[in-house]
Amino acid sequence: MRQQQAIDPQNIIMAEQELEMVTDLFNRISESCYSKCVNRQYEQNELSATESSCIDTCVGKFLEINTKVGEKMQTMGQ
Repeated sequence: MRQQQAIDPQNIIMAEQELEMVTDLFNRISESCYSKCVNRQYEQNELSATESSCIDTCVGKFLEINTKVGEKMQTMGQ
């Protein structure tokens, strides 16, 4: 028989906060890279090669900077 484990409310709170942070990061990346890379005239139903390349670069830079800022804030907090 399997033992039921008690759910720790603190773990639920931490998981909810992490989900909020990931959702916020995703939304900021989407908004930023969309405004920089996607043609507003919607001439095609698919992203062009230029738009796809721009989005790849934009997301990569966004995540890199986000990581560096997080590391810097962490060292400042110590």
